[in-house]
Amino acid sequence: MNPSSTWTAPLRPLGRAVERLLDRALCVLGAVGLSQAPEFFQQYLQRLGGHLDEARLALARYEAVARESGITLAQLIETTRAQAAAPVARLGDVMAEALARVQKLEAAEAALRGASLWERPFVFLRHVDTDIAARAWAVFKPAVPVTTEGLVYAVVGMALALALYQLLVVLPGRALLRRLRWPVVKADSADPRTGG
Repeated sequence: MNPSSTWTAPLRPLGRAVERLLDRALCVLGAVGLSQAPEFFQQYLQRLGGHLDEARLALARYEAVARESGITLAQLIETTRAQAAAPVARLGDVMAEALARVQKLEAAEAALRGASLWERPFVFLRHVDTDIAARAWAVFKPAVPVTTEGLVYAVVGMALALALYQLLVVLPGRALLRRLRWPVVKADSADPRTGG
């Protein structure tokens, strides 16, 4: 008989119960945690839309100046950049940055709104504006997911939590226990003490 199994035998049911409790808790945490992704995307999109509206408003002022001058915005930017006075020339860079900002935000918003359920996390990571995301996270309000998307993210979160638990805790733990067990001493058929 394995000597280590005699004192650990009473602990096995407790260990199994703790393992079952832990994997269920991780399932719930994974489901609840990842099910919040659609809500975060929605709140991020609202902030992104606000930044886009503000950027468009600033750009519209430059476009109005260009129209009143009878030139395009691109011509106004180049004309301003070519000025000898450094502050005026810098204003050309500011207008170009405003145009680039609007284009970037428009592309990000269109990509996120057009992304499918499966693409959205990857599209988000590809187009994320870290400043907007940080501000959205700072005021993020969790919500109960009642959409198909929320349910899908909950199931994926549960599966990921279980997979990580199995890979990072259960399998290494079992391997460690196997290494710590004492070797089993088998009875020899020709035991000199028994005369067999």
